[in-house]
Amino acid sequence: MNKPSINTPIWDRERSNCKNRRERGAALANGREVAADDIIRLLETIIEPGDRVCIEGNNQKQADFLAKSLVKTDPALVRDLHLVQSVLALPEHVDLIEQGQVSLIDFSFSGQQAGRLATLVEQGRIKIGAIHTYLELFGRYFVDLTPKVALIAAQMADREGNLYTGPNTEDTPAIVEATAFKNGIVIAQVNEVVDKLPRVDIPADWVDFFVKAPTPHYIEPLFTRDPAQITEIQILMAMIAIKGLYAEYGITSLNHGIGFDTAAIELLLPTYAAELGLKGKICTHWALNPHPTLIPAIEAGFVQSVHSFGSEVGMENYIAARPDIFFVGQDGSMRSNRAFSQAAGHYACDLFIGSTLQIDMGGNSSTATKGRISGFGGAPNMGSDARGRRHASPAWLRAGREGRGSNSMPRGQKLVAQIVETSREHMQPAFVERLDAWDLAESAGMELPPVMIYGEDLTHIITEEGIAHLVRCQNPEEREQAIRGVAGYTQAGLARDKRMVENLRDRGIVQYPQDLGIDKRMATRDLLAARSIRDLVRASGGLYNPPNHFRNW
Repeated sequence: MNKPSINTPIWDRERSNCKNRRERGAALANGREVAADDIIRLLETIIEPGDRVCIEGNNQKQADFLAKSLVKTDPALVRDLHLVQSVLALPEHVDLIEQGQVSLIDFSFSGQQAGRLATLVEQGRIKIGAIHTYLELFGRYFVDLTPKVALIAAQMADREGNLYTGPNTEDTPAIVEATAFKNGIVIAQVNEVVDKLPRVDIPADWVDFFVKAPTPHYIEPLFTRDPAQITEIQILMAMIAIKGLYAEYGITSLNHGIGFDTAAIELLLPTYAAELGLKGKICTHWALNPHPTLIPAIEAGFVQSVHSFGSEVGMENYIAARPDIFFVGQDGSMRSNRAFSQAAGHYACDLFIGSTLQIDMGGNSSTATKGRISGFGGAPNMGSDARGRRHASPAWLRAGREGRGSNSMPRGQKLVAQIVETSREHMQPAFVERLDAWDLAESAGMELPPVMIYGEDLTHIITEEGIAHLVRCQNPEEREQAIRGVAGYTQAGLARDKRMVENLRDRGIVQYPQDLGIDKRMATRDLLAARSIRDLVRASGGLYNPPNHFRNW
């Protein structure tokens, strides 16, 4: 028999390495199950210096027990890690960096850890590969950022290691599939170990080890907004959005960003929008987490379908009782999927509307400000014009006609709106001449300033002053003046060319409430379909069970 040449390439180094890790870990496991007391030793045994590690940190669901265990590992053994994960959500995610166990991070959003992260970057203690959008990061999991070790969270495991993720599936499928099929190790923390699962979301063949955590994994009720906190200014902006944008373009498929501004829109659908005769004409199909503030619109018959990125704490019974609206399995539980919902929002929705912290005079916006590296999550995917889209809809085609002018090749355009008050808390202006993102890029050594939504993709801005139809502007000068025209009493707004803004107003590019036939005096809380969390519970027929800290009765 011929022996292999000394130059014959070896094609299974990674597989052999994975097998060795799995065998080392097996000494601490009973089958695939590992005791909670042995999890730190398991991590130290399996993780090697320089590994690319994903700790499942989503918008909501957190592999918190595994994160806390990783922080307790020996830094001499677990070091030089490259973290690749959607959200740096937990203190432990940043603790790993402070302990010197992480040398590089690639992420999408940092939320409450934004300040700590900015400090570490300024001190030169961590390098950021990139601040990604969700789809971008998921895509790179399958190209050049594939995790070697994935630490994930699920609700249940059976004795074989099959996993049930329940309504908060979120990022799990993208993480697991990339890791399991490219010679990586998947470790899951679960709330329960049972004999039979309600359904199998992740098969056991894709899972190497699982551990029953001492406490259920944390889920952030990220999309719950108490209607009691919605202001009359936000109600006015919601009226402007509904009449000046949703009704104007006949928007049926859409995504809402997180915030009280969009919650106000949702709560005005059964009242103000219904009075305008818009039921069945707008807001029928959504890519959206199950927002509690959407309950009255669902009950009023406005909503036909909702596909979700994740779930929402307390909405489980309501979702199960509305299978015609949500994507619900035979077990009665919703199946969410962040990657699929991001793709739906990018390609299948006609509108994205969300908020931001800063907008410059070119319409570029960012949530990355001085002292905070917060990232963007999915907003850049949802808030961009999908050049690969080919199916037509009336709203998409109209925006394309307005935005492309006399271009000989017709195509549509996605509507992308930012809804912001002209001044934020502490009277910080939302409209600026220069984004803080430029300074942040310089201090962090980034190749590009971290812009959330580029001005070229932004079609509308809504403030308490009115609406700017940027898609109708014919040149950069008109776009700048349209932005200044709704920037209010900020320095950017006061620098407007009054004559030019009036010209834009005559052409319907800038519209103030009175131009839309909106009486500002009508913008009161009486318009809201629910004015408290308790009202939302009533609207759901008692099916919505809000987290305790949202209850005041």
